[in-house]
Amino acid sequence: MVKIRLQRVGAKKAPFYHIVVADSRASRDGKIIEQIGTYDPMKDPAAIVLDNEKVATWIKNGAQPTDTVKALINKAK
Repeated sequence: MVKIRLQRVGAKKAPFYHIVVADSRASRDGKIIEQIGTYDPMKDPAAIVLDNEKVATWIKNGAQPTDTVKALINKAK
């Protein structure tokens, strides 16, 4: 199963995330299929950058967003 989820890339106590498409069996920071956005919770307000076309394409093709990513997609609209 393919999931749209967060991949942590930030330093210790300074989180930064890539929003990625990955196989559900891959580790959190493991192999990905495609990066479709970023999320920076340290900014005020939090910065969300998404490629909406890629998100729509992946969801149409059966990728399941995690609960957190689903909330970020709704916030970015």
